[in-house]
Amino acid sequence: MPDTGTDDRRRPRVELRDENTTVLGRVTVTIADTVGERYTGLSDTEALNDSEGMLFVYQSSGTRTYVMRDMDFPLDILFVAANGTVTTIHHAPTEPGVAETNLTRYPGSGQYVLEVNRGYANRTGLSVGDTVAIPARVAASDATPNPGGVS
Repeated sequence: MPDTGTDDRRRPRVELRDENTTVLGRVTVTIADTVGERYTGLSDTEALNDSEGMLFVYQSSGTRTYVMRDMDFPLDILFVAANGTVTTIHHAPTEPGVAETNLTRYPGSGQYVLEVNRGYANRTGLSVGDTVAIPARVAASDATPNPGGVS
């Protein structure tokens, strides 16, 4: 995939593109590529700007399930295949006061998961089948394995 990011590996920029490669949006992301970072996700974050998000990076493609654990704001959860194709989009509300075992589960397949403010996909026109251009330096092989469970 083309290199579209900033100079900092921990805060690169990804581009969201339609099937004609028209850029729909650009998001500066924080990388979550360890088990601990993926578990915590954005739950310690109070808010995101419209052009910010978190990119969860895994060693390989797989089926994963996300929840809105301790979230203060709603999210769009985008599952992205190794080739950058968006495979699933969920529009997830917060669930204050809900026990972790009862949280809504958001499943999907991919090697990456991009979380952005809820409604971002709709505002930009991003849909399943479009792509997320991830900088080459965000190497999935650097990610630590996830032994399973809910992220």
